[in-house]
Amino acid sequence: MKTVHDTTHCDDLAKALDAFREHGSLIERWGGELARRLGSGARLLVAGNGGSAAQAQHLTAELVGRYRDDRPPFSALALHADTSSTTAIANDYGVQEIFARQTAAHGRPGDVLMLLSTSGASANLLAAADCAHRLGMTVWALTGRAPNPLQLGADDALCVDTPAAATVQELHLVAVHMLCEAFDSALERGEAGRTGSGGADGRPGVVGRLVGRARTVGRSVDGTPMAPRKGHA
Repeated sequence: MKTVHDTTHCDDLAKALDAFREHGSLIERWGGELARRLGSGARLLVAGNGGSAAQAQHLTAELVGRYRDDRPPFSALALHADTSSTTAIANDYGVQEIFARQTAAHGRPGDVLMLLSTSGASANLLAAADCAHRLGMTVWALTGRAPNPLQLGADDALCVDTPAAATVQELHLVAVHMLCEAFDSALERGEAGRTGSGGADGRPGVVGRLVGRARTVGRSVDGTPMAPRKGHA
């Protein structure tokens, strides 16, 4: 019987985190691509079930709000957060359709759909991935061990190689924070689209000018005093 002093969970997490480091280049690439797309007016749709839903909503909060330094908001929607739509669709069409139907409603060619699943086998996420591909969207997945159906059905996937669902979710949160870091760094380097950080003539675009101004005067993009970021809720 394990006691409150048992550190097995911490040991498992440390071991999985060491292997997780190999995904750094993938997350960096995702951050740059997301900055280019969202900076050009595309949006990010995100979905998950249970604990993965919480991780997905954490990501959208960081993009619509801010991760560390002040910057303009970007369009990111957590599909499971609309409880009225989710329950209505589940009631009328079945649980399998709750994310696919919302993807059909909100998704556009060039948008990104990110799906989080510890098992990589959730039917409602697989249906959403199929719908996104039909719309011309790009599908990214955060899953547990590969191979799994969601990983195979996505355009790109980050698969955490550990058997414990709790550890998978913990490392998905690490991935979320690293993605936000890579996203903000790409904005700073001017990698957003023409309406984002960099204009066609090489000068800072709308996003770049707003970010630069906010940092120079210590104010947010709407002109109000900028509060220091003390951590995550």
